[in-house]
Amino acid sequence: MQCIAIRHLQFEDLGIFAEVLIEQGFDITYIDAGMAQFDLSTCHAADLVIILGGPIGVYEASIYPWLTAEIEYVAQRIRQNLPVLGICLGAQIIAAALGAAVYPGKAKEIAWSPLQLAQAAENSFLSALAHVDVLHWHGDTFDLPLGATLLASTALTPHQAFSYGAHTLALQFHAEAHGDKMEPWLIGHTVELHLAGVDIPKLRASGKHNAFSKASAGKNMLRQWLRQIGLTE
Repeated sequence: MQCIAIRHLQFEDLGIFAEVLIEQGFDITYIDAGMAQFDLSTCHAADLVIILGGPIGVYEASIYPWLTAEIEYVAQRIRQNLPVLGICLGAQIIAAALGAAVYPGKAKEIAWSPLQLAQAAENSFLSALAHVDVLHWHGDTFDLPLGATLLASTALTPHQAFSYGAHTLALQFHAEAHGDKMEPWLIGHTVELHLAGVDIPKLRASGKHNAFSKASAGKNMLRQWLRQIGLTE
């Protein structure tokens, strides 16, 4: 099986999700956004597409013109009912592809903290994350697309996760992140962290606390979702 991961920053990669995908028999190919044209035939042939995070806004297509093609590609894949998972910026791209507004949130949400699962998610794959902290690292948010099912929230961000149809999943948070391997993020995003007033040593320590348990929960969530959408047994 083939997984294509659309990457917007080198260090915001598949993280712990890569281990699960390889374990389940996927070959992984990265496409670096803005660096290559989308080969739609190749992308549509992939069994799974994962759109990763990044520091830009979906509404900045006038600055980053390739965003328009990426959003349209995702919209086409959703219309064809092909499996697609979006993380952070990827979730916002899915929301935009479904016609929902994406815009700056009330404040930056950068912390390891728990989710509040919606009733629709209580017995779903997201229940694997019910008792652990996940990484939140975003400034933008989105309206819930028409026809989507809300799966999770936080006090600051009501729309943290949603599904659309049988094969589309959007996660505003970073379930792919490993708390013991966050130093590239802390270095690469240092300007954002300082401007947001984030205590970097505290954020580092929060990630390392129960890192194995959090990583295990993220892996289990992905395994269950892959099984639910019929990509694995």
